[in-house]
Amino acid sequence: MLNLIGLSTGLVCALLIYVWVADELTIDKFHKKDTRLFQVMENRKRAGGIWTSGTTSPPTADALQRAFPEVEDAVATLPSRNQTLTVGKEKNIRADGKYAGKDFFNIFSYDLIDGNPGKVITGTNSIVLSDILANKLFGTTKNLIGKTVTLQQQQQYAISGIYKEPGTRSSDQFDFVLPLEKLKDEENMTTWGSTFVATYVVLKPGTNVDQFNAKISGFVKLMSHNEVTHRTPFLVRYSNNYLHGRYENGVLAGGRIEYVRLFSIIAIFILVIACINFMNLSTAKATERAKEVGIRKTMGAGRSTLLLQYLGESTLIAFVSLLLAIAFLALLLPAFNTITGKQLSLGTLDAGAIFTILALTLITGLLSGSYPAVYLSAFNPIGVLKGKLQHSGKELFVRKGLAVFQFTLSTVLIIGTLVVYKQINFIQTRNLGYSRDHVISFPKEGKLQNIKQQETFINEVRSTPGVVSASGMRHSLTGHNRGTSGVIWEGKDPQDNTEFEVMGMDYGLIETLGMQMKEGRAFSREFGSDTAKVIFNEAAIRFMGLKNPMGKTVKVWDEDMQIIGIVKDFNFESLHEKIKPLFFLLTPQNCDRFVVKLEGGKEKQAIEKLQQLYSRFNSGFSFDYSFMDENYQNIYTAEKRVSILSRYFAGLAVLISCLGLFGLSAFTAQRRSKEIGIRKVLGATVNNVVLLMSKDFIKLVLISLVIAFPLAWWVLTKWLSDFAYRISISVAEFIVAGMLITLITICTISFQSVKAALANPVKSLKTE
Repeated sequence: MLNLIGLSTGLVCALLIYVWVADELTIDKFHKKDTRLFQVMENRKRAGGIWTSGTTSPPTADALQRAFPEVEDAVATLPSRNQTLTVGKEKNIRADGKYAGKDFFNIFSYDLIDGNPGKVITGTNSIVLSDILANKLFGTTKNLIGKTVTLQQQQQYAISGIYKEPGTRSSDQFDFVLPLEKLKDEENMTTWGSTFVATYVVLKPGTNVDQFNAKISGFVKLMSHNEVTHRTPFLVRYSNNYLHGRYENGVLAGGRIEYVRLFSIIAIFILVIACINFMNLSTAKATERAKEVGIRKTMGAGRSTLLLQYLGESTLIAFVSLLLAIAFLALLLPAFNTITGKQLSLGTLDAGAIFTILALTLITGLLSGSYPAVYLSAFNPIGVLKGKLQHSGKELFVRKGLAVFQFTLSTVLIIGTLVVYKQINFIQTRNLGYSRDHVISFPKEGKLQNIKQQETFINEVRSTPGVVSASGMRHSLTGHNRGTSGVIWEGKDPQDNTEFEVMGMDYGLIETLGMQMKEGRAFSREFGSDTAKVIFNEAAIRFMGLKNPMGKTVKVWDEDMQIIGIVKDFNFESLHEKIKPLFFLLTPQNCDRFVVKLEGGKEKQAIEKLQQLYSRFNSGFSFDYSFMDENYQNIYTAEKRVSILSRYFAGLAVLISCLGLFGLSAFTAQRRSKEIGIRKVLGATVNNVVLLMSKDFIKLVLISLVIAFPLAWWVLTKWLSDFAYRISISVAEFIVAGMLITLITICTISFQSVKAALANPVKSLKTE
């Protein structure tokens, strides 16, 4: 039973991780042109090194297709998020979509239910809907071609196609597609100085990507007539971006693939721990099977026959464990999906996955039974039939070595769990330099895009009971939104093209978010018009090297701007990134969201009042707000999942180790029963016997701690290096893990130790 439970637990962990890893490895690979589909990336030089971006200039797609015969097709896309689509007077649905070039559905293999891939994105007033959005708007996906929907209650679009929602197999989720041609007349759509669209290309069969990247390295410089010299484009396979999306100084440095590798290693570790249990328990029971081996060898059985027998037994147990594991898997998948955000099910396993699982089980059976089979089949038949079975030092060394390996892995997982939890807690509680508590944001749309309506609305919001303050901004505070290298100051290196983050704002934003001024002041109506003024953060002032910056003039996009304030540094990206240079501009007309700080304890009442006010000003638009602290937490979804899963898997690894430890202590007590009986007859107390039974296992635990501590420190230091702001690994985590694993060991073996100590010595001495 211990073998079955241990192996099935190990297998269910391995299976859970396997189905998750298999799903991760297939994301974005469903496109028919996958092997030839690439995204155009750019390496951009800056003072601190090279920054890699997935955005390009709007003309890039067309220019590449015209200039290089290797390009079969190219398309640009631009997100169109948080839009309200209307049908009639009652159907108002908020959705996320994108603008795309006409060949979007030829390049990407999103299934069209209705419409021609090459013709659905035509003109400037067509729209392609997902089947989910179509059902929400019309209640059907049939006979919708030609019908109209209104976007933001301003512009009507005719439906030209319906596509099947991408689903979880796609990293790109969108509800509708609009023609990029709609934006062609906007000024920044023709310039090479702006970078805000994503560009994708399909290369012709046989094209060497490395050679092509060498050809296009100077393309932006050439097309901009030497005005843009700091950007180097290159191609990356589109389906690789999901797992390999992190770059450091222009070089690929990892991404989600790191978590795939991490959990794959954890799955192997847990399965190895389960196999070690099997080996230890099987060899510990060798005494009971010794005479069987002796008789079978005497009757003519060769060693190969015995090897096959014992390997067959272990393999059979492994496959029985697999059946139990599959039952557990079916029960655990819903909870696992909740944690990972996946939609995994046993029904999604294909023939390849089933074959892999069966092969994994076979390997597990052979691996777990290999040492016991070799050990048992090597018994001397004459010796064992005479009852002279000797436990060699080599056998004990192997068994103890396997136990140490178990404890080492379990300890590493426990320390890892503690450190990951501490880092996630640090992220969630760190002072970012602004207050995100009780702050909500919602989009500026519809009639509120009118500056006069906006001012009236903001003033009424500020007078709403439960509202502390309100403003507007153009930034999410959850990552890089908008940058420019168009900042010029006295003494600037002409070759420096470092990008500054741009944050547009309305009056009162700095006060609403609780940002602190180091010098100067925030934008204020009391000083007249501040539209020609600029506020930098500390990082920007340090980077520019300005002494006594207050009142000095810099150029932003060739316009003179006077520095009126310096705001203390705050984190506007994830804590994976260091704080970068940033500046504020007073641009109320360009703000895309409102920011409102609510009074603690009165949030519900204030939100109800705001909803009524919003409906009065912007009828037909839903009041979709989000709390800023929740938005911040969402950027660490992957880290939080790692934290949760590591706790579960560490717990299961310890559980499996305890099962093996429990069995080993039972067999140790059984083997030493006469010794214990003699000791008790000679006056040994219960405490003496418990200590005798426990000290060998405690020694193994101490050895494992010596090995586990440096290993855990190395692994976790490497993981923490991905964060620009991180905790320091303290001695406390190692002490807690050491005490925990020792306590678990003592508790596990104490039952058998006490049972052996309390046994009647007369009975054990009479037993043969």
